[in-house]
Amino acid sequence: MAEHIFKRKIYNQLLQWKQISNGKTAMLIEGARRVGKSTTVREFAKNEYKSYIIIDFIKTTQQVKDLFEDLNDLDFIFLSLQTNFKTTLYKRQSVIVFDEVQQCPKARQAIKYLVEDGRYDYIETGSLISIRQNTKDITIPSEEERIQMNPMDYEEFRRALGDEATIPLLNTFWTKKHPLGAAHRTAERDLRLYMLIGGMPQAVDEYIKTNSLAAVDAIKRRILNLYKDDFLKIDVSGNISKMFFAIPELLNKNAMRYVVSSVVGKQSSDRTAELVAALADSKTVNIAYHADDPNVGMGLTKNTSRFKIYTADTGLFVTLAFWDKDFAENIIYEKILNDRLSANLGYVYENLVAQMLVAAGNHLYYHTWPKDEKHNYEIDFLIAQGAKISPIEVKSSGYDSHKSLDEFCRKYQQRILNRYIAYTKDFKQEDNVLFCPMYMIPFL
Repeated sequence: MAEHIFKRKIYNQLLQWKQISNGKTAMLIEGARRVGKSTTVREFAKNEYKSYIIIDFIKTTQQVKDLFEDLNDLDFIFLSLQTNFKTTLYKRQSVIVFDEVQQCPKARQAIKYLVEDGRYDYIETGSLISIRQNTKDITIPSEEERIQMNPMDYEEFRRALGDEATIPLLNTFWTKKHPLGAAHRTAERDLRLYMLIGGMPQAVDEYIKTNSLAAVDAIKRRILNLYKDDFLKIDVSGNISKMFFAIPELLNKNAMRYVVSSVVGKQSSDRTAELVAALADSKTVNIAYHADDPNVGMGLTKNTSRFKIYTADTGLFVTLAFWDKDFAENIIYEKILNDRLSANLGYVYENLVAQMLVAAGNHLYYHTWPKDEKHNYEIDFLIAQGAKISPIEVKSSGYDSHKSLDEFCRKYQQRILNRYIAYTKDFKQEDNVLFCPMYMIPFL
């Protein structure tokens, strides 16, 4: 059975780039393996151009790679590509795609001259791009625009399941600040399905084909093993892989920050920074940095030595969290889906909120400060809204106590716009606090 082609929001961003750029820049799409970059770009090239060539630098021949070693004769390069790929290129009506461009750095460097030539459009895709390791000997083209492709967000997920109505309706309820009432339980169950499957297109496709969470889990394990292999290619010590696989464990401990040394042993500060940067480059994670002085422009007081790490896809997070259990012997999926799990799922919901905030275009920040000598207050996430900031506390149940939120708003009263509790019950508003079910987080 053929794989489904899912409608992705990044398609519209590519359309906008094509119209505005008109060949003056190339587009680099960054993202983790298996988020759907190649499929989306292929659909875009097929639909929006008279002809296209896709060069997959993982699979292509050395002969094709060697074409980009000498750029003195572009006519010869274009003639060779058309011959190799048995495709005719048309001036200003064709696109050449460099898929997995990090595998051929000279092709990426050639973008400057190819764009200057102006005959065709160029789109690049890249996975696990480490600037230090894959571009240290080349000049990065200034003619290159970049966008990041994330796993499918909740709206894309619902659309993939054939549901075009839910997200616009939820947005209307949010805009009017109305609870869903009787529809809330269904909305929560739908969201938990997204938590379990996640937004990796292969996993979603498998669910549509089989309606089996066991089959989905097998796909996710395959993706995670692929990531493990990729991490070893850019870090033979295995430390990046260890850091990634330890994410659920460290979040479950409710630590104030990700302590790298607790996972890979004591490292120099430079080595620690290098490991974190490489993991961030992989696009498999979302990193929340501590805002030392939370205010608009939180990046100005971003503490790069204090951070939390979340997986970019919550479906993969769930599989990681129960990595030691074979699906057949573990009923975790059914319990989560039916909201019958007794264990505290706060760390899963926290990862989900992080993913949703990033999908909505937010950078991730959090804030902690002392409560007494042994305890701290913590705000899980901070987002900028206009000229002010809005704190978000995440609750894995209907429990709506919010001491940290109250103290934070007291401390930074003049900086606060809205106060949010992200939780599992229906929408309500009490004492200037907006209690938001998780499925409304994308609308903040």
